[in-house]
Amino acid sequence: MLCVLQDNMTLFLFLMKTISERIKVANSSLSTYAVPHAGNLGREYKEAEDDTRFQFQRDRDRIIHTQAFRRLKGKTQVFVAGCGDHFRTRLTHTMEVAQISRDMARTLGLNEDLAECIALAHDLGHTPFGHAGENAMREEMKRSNETFEHNLQSLRVVTLLEEHKKKYPGLNLNREVLEGLMKHRTSFDEEHGQDLPRNPSLEAQVVNLADEIAYTAHDTDDGLRSEILHFTDFADSSLFQEAALISEKNGTEVRGSIIHLLVIDAYHDTELRLRANSINSLNDVYESEVPLCAFSYEMTKRLSDLRGILEEKFYASADVLKHSNKGRQIIHELFRSYEENPPEKVRELKGRTKSSLSEAIKDYIAGMTDQYALLRFEELPPRADRDPAIATSTGGK
Repeated sequence: MLCVLQDNMTLFLFLMKTISERIKVANSSLSTYAVPHAGNLGREYKEAEDDTRFQFQRDRDRIIHTQAFRRLKGKTQVFVAGCGDHFRTRLTHTMEVAQISRDMARTLGLNEDLAECIALAHDLGHTPFGHAGENAMREEMKRSNETFEHNLQSLRVVTLLEEHKKKYPGLNLNREVLEGLMKHRTSFDEEHGQDLPRNPSLEAQVVNLADEIAYTAHDTDDGLRSEILHFTDFADSSLFQEAALISEKNGTEVRGSIIHLLVIDAYHDTELRLRANSINSLNDVYESEVPLCAFSYEMTKRLSDLRGILEEKFYASADVLKHSNKGRQIIHELFRSYEENPPEKVRELKGRTKSSLSEAIKDYIAGMTDQYALLRFEELPPRADRDPAIATSTGGK
């Protein structure tokens, strides 16, 4: 039996192409302006090549095995995590962005693995309690003349807070992934003292669009599912109305039709932009002064109209604001309390990252799930200025 197994393994190794051969084949299917599978920018700390996985496949695996990625399941998208089994969390949102990103990258002849990496990591730095939590964190950091942006916090998570090996900080991801998390022209290398400003890769631009496509579609779906929104609320949205017609004809959900319309428009406009700007290589992408992956002008307007309805009738609804206000207050109180009496975890983070106290507090709170933040809030001593509704809703003392 052992001999048979050894013979089969020998045959498998004989038939399997080398990593270099497989990369060469995979690169042949990419557009000339895509990031190649071996990458170009490398890692900050050199590593030996993997036996079977491409560079960005290794990065993907490192991201999904982090604690920060697992905690996304307990972080709010719109509704506080745990309010319902079928509402989106940061984790399900991230998975939907990754799915759309891979599909778009494949259709455009781009590097699917790189797009997936950026998508999986793009919200690792988000606070508990959604955008309300982010706004509260930004207000607290402003008091010490510092700032908070969740995309920069995501970058901090993968370059410093998470750990892959003891020999270096962070996950040691390829720089193409790190630059993709920045979401704007200033490159990651420039942040480290190198004057290399460049346009984001097309893979990064695809993820940026996929993020907007995903949250627009699934927030619409969650709004309808919660019955906070109704079909009549979208009477003035031509995008929703067209999606609803397609949905009715095909017997599918409106969510999928919204995604379809946005993706097809993005394909068409991106092709026009690539031709108009004579984009034939990756360097052409980096040197471009304008975004190359985008929606058409008309679709941008239609998307804005739909987003306006979500802002007015969903995000600003009494049910959503009730949870948002609770989350905002909890983050404010946790932050102020930890300034006065830093817990051991904050002190450990401050020492390990050589950060200011406020930055260590930010790192600690931003990494919390909604439920963990609620538990830590319940441990705080009572305050005379605390909103009674906050204490009642959480069981706080």
